[in-house]
Amino acid sequence: MKIGITGGIGSGKSYICRRLTAKYGIEVYDCDAAAKRLIRTSPVIQQELTALIGEETYIDGQLNKAAMAKFLLQSEDHAKKIDAIVHPAVFQDFEESGMTWMESAIMYESGIYRLVDEVIVVTAPLEVRIDRVMQRDHITREKVLQWMERQLPQDEVVRRANYEIVNDGVSDIDEQLTHILEISKYR
Repeated sequence: MKIGITGGIGSGKSYICRRLTAKYGIEVYDCDAAAKRLIRTSPVIQQELTALIGEETYIDGQLNKAAMAKFLLQSEDHAKKIDAIVHPAVFQDFEESGMTWMESAIMYESGIYRLVDEVIVVTAPLEVRIDRVMQRDHITREKVLQWMERQLPQDEVVRRANYEIVNDGVSDIDEQLTHILEISKYR
């Protein structure tokens, strides 16, 4: 059984994954971290991104995040072109990892949900999510909203997922995790 954990930016997916590891010993493959690693280390991806975005994509072998973000946010077509380079590499890396749990902010948008049997969505109120991202990334509210617009609406992800964990800063996370683990086939 392969399990996916998703949720919009600022929902607290990574926190939930850390709790799964700390409390239950469940290791979770981090699709975002894998994408960043592959963008840094894969010569094929580096070559394809440079051909797509331009020579400014990598400076002295290091990803120019500002150039990539600027290109990415210019249009949906640009985002799709980057995704077409990075997503297949992440899919393959997950399959080769031997792990059965994964975390992906864009589980449905990327298509990686096809590699898992069930999905858990982590949710939080919009303002909580915005505040978390602004504090974490030191970016403006407008920039957070731009990133959010690239993701499916939270209610749509909830509709598609098998389970929901509410991470609003009030609800008991461990109680919700224990309940999901008890009613599921995960153990």
